Amino acid sequence: MGKVVTPDTMVRHARRIQREGGIVVFTNGIFDLLHFGHVSYLQQARQHGEALFVGVNTDGSTRRLKGPSRPLVRAADRMGILAALACVDYVTHFDEDTPADLIRRVKPDVLAKGADYKLGDIVGAKQVKAAGGKIARIKLLPGRSTSDLERRIRNMK
Repeated sequence: MGKVVTPDTMVRHARRIQREGGIVVFTNGIFDLLHFGHVSYLQQARQHGEALFVGVNTDGSTRRLKGPSRPLVRAADRMGILAALACVDYVTHFDEDTPADLIRRVKPDVLAKGADYKLGDIVGAKQVKAAGGKIARIKLLPGRSTSDLERRIRNMK
């Protein structure tokens, strides 16, 4: 059974894990040019439950959010790379600009996001908290972002 799944399959896995008493953690992002900052973030998020579910922006969603030069790596490859990490249990995609609908459907017990986000700015936080869930704000490693990495690569010319 693969880790890259459809949104519907992710929802089914979440329900099964929760029925068995497990805690489902959800996070999302573009994860373009996977780097150690991403890996550290995902490992920390996974520590908040029994299973880590990751929603990945599609290529169209990424272009709308980051501009025409992104993504640098197509969505199918980004999801495959994330699925190769031991700390990630399931990966799916979403084409909207935010994961609000996917979060509503998955109904995670814990919603993980970087500590650089204010609680009020975390998409889905109100819904997760209203359902009795928690928000985990994960400390990020300084100086490790895809935007910084992209800038450094482009300046090497």
